[in-house]
Amino acid sequence: MPSSRCSIEEELGKGPSAHGFDDERWTLAGVRTVIRRRLRLSLSVATVWRLLKRHGWSWQTPARRALERDEHAVEPWKKEVWPRVKVSRRRPGHGLSSRTRPDSR
Repeated sequence: MPSSRCSIEEELGKGPSAHGFDDERWTLAGVRTVIRRRLRLSLSVATVWRLLKRHGWSWQTPARRALERDEHAVEPWKKEVWPRVKVSRRRPGHGLSSRTRPDSR
């Protein structure tokens, strides 16, 4: 399937917006959609990831922060709001329960 692979690599090289996606980053679901459209082949997201890895693709993270990011607003938020959010995720009390344990009488 070398010609199919080249075709998919060419399509991915055009970028997500060329395929109607709003974001300029490829996602596994987006790659899966392109494969389904171009090759008429339905693959799982896990299979798409394995194929991409096998052919030298890797996941990437942005090298820079968003231009719109306001560092002066982010720092107080991280100090004041995030600790409250982080703590509120925990449930009060011991939180021990078991669906398999019969009710005590």
